[in-house]
Amino acid sequence: MLASSAEAWDRVRRRLRAELGEDVFSSWFARVELGGIIDGVAYLTVPTRFLKSWLEAHYAERLRVNCMAELPGLNGIMLSVRQVSRDATQAPAEIVALRSRPAQAAPAEARPAPVGSVPAETGERDLVDACGTLLDRRMNFQAFIVGKSNQLAFAAAERIAAAPAGTAPYNPLYIHAGVGLGKTHLLQAIAQEARGQGKRVAYFTADRFMYGFVAALKSQTALAFKEKLRGIDLLVVDDVQFIQGKSIQQEFGHTINALIDAGKQIVVAGDRLANDLEALDERIRSRLGGGLVVEVGDLDEVLRGKILASRLEALHAAHPNFHVNPDVVSYVARVVATNGRDLDGAANRLLAHATLSGQPVTLETAEAAIRDLVRTREPRRVKIEDIQKLVATRYNVSRADILSERRTAAVVKPRQIAMYLSKALTPRSLPEIGRRFGGRDHTTVLHAVRKIEKAITEDRSLHDEVDLLKRMLQE
Repeated sequence: MLASSAEAWDRVRRRLRAELGEDVFSSWFARVELGGIIDGVAYLTVPTRFLKSWLEAHYAERLRVNCMAELPGLNGIMLSVRQVSRDATQAPAEIVALRSRPAQAAPAEARPAPVGSVPAETGERDLVDACGTLLDRRMNFQAFIVGKSNQLAFAAAERIAAAPAGTAPYNPLYIHAGVGLGKTHLLQAIAQEARGQGKRVAYFTADRFMYGFVAALKSQTALAFKEKLRGIDLLVVDDVQFIQGKSIQQEFGHTINALIDAGKQIVVAGDRLANDLEALDERIRSRLGGGLVVEVGDLDEVLRGKILASRLEALHAAHPNFHVNPDVVSYVARVVATNGRDLDGAANRLLAHATLSGQPVTLETAEAAIRDLVRTREPRRVKIEDIQKLVATRYNVSRADILSERRTAAVVKPRQIAMYLSKALTPRSLPEIGRRFGGRDHTTVLHAVRKIEKAITEDRSLHDEVDLLKRMLQE
């Protein structure tokens, strides 16, 4: 890494420490490292999958804004887990060289269980796919808990895994879900089951696919990398929304086309519908949307109860004196209504209370232990019309002005802020936002979003102003 990048990363760390405080910084950011900058993307690495998931869920935007403020020419960030790679799919050389030592695996009890699963005994963890990726033995079909929200995705996954090599029941299968709902578990289960049947499987997260392609280019083994991918029976790609870079997306698209044309199966997962992944090439989105598209929905209370009970049962096996009565399980499953990872957190908090205090877990102690995981009320669903009205009032213009073709500074700035907030606070795609702003093209919205993102990193008063508008809209 160039010295300037290292110095800039030190400045990012200082900004985060100043904004969040020493306690938060030490807990979540102290072990984040800058691996390198490739094609305008900063590759950040962390030692554990749990830390990666937590940062993506809670601090991704803050990380991105601070990195873009200090690292010149940056247009995005990518988080990945540091690991020892086994072949040419490893991270680029300059990233590997920065690691003073391989990341140590957390003790089995400290690892979060796969979402929607019963944690299995640690055992051997040496399952490796055709491209050298380690697969997690715990994430299998037997450990996945099925409910109404995921039964269709589970059935499709099982059928694909069981299909003979050279057949593709649903091609491609595209699974989309929010954070912590089990899509990674399903993809890992497909890869493991298919591998166990003798099929050649390649399992990639988006960041590993990018690392592999860039490393192959640097080592002049790109042709071998491509041929290896085209020789497999099943390609599984997780978090496709993070694939960035024109050349990498082109190679990903070529790989998908080649495998589909050859009758090979493809399974891809993302955090939203394929058509809403604006950063992906349109041809890739079209391909992904042209197969079987399945959503893994929110966990209902019954499914949350099953997941929590299985997690507590596993903890009881490791700690025989740890007991939680059914009333407490029902209470926690009812009030922790977000995702499976928060259920894991609740189970761990109950265990910590019981082991540290030596007291049994009651409804009162459970309520205190999981207070930070309970959402007292549903977050307000922000509408684009609400954003337009509030911004118009704030800047003394009319909503009609914001929707008009007027290009005066007094109108352009609030219009761009409203577009930025619409992208940040609603699930609407760029084309949909453009239509809601007087039928504008999605590129106009993208320009506005990028301009405001850059401006709030450079202008503290504007940053505070936009932050205030966000809070007013969400309250």
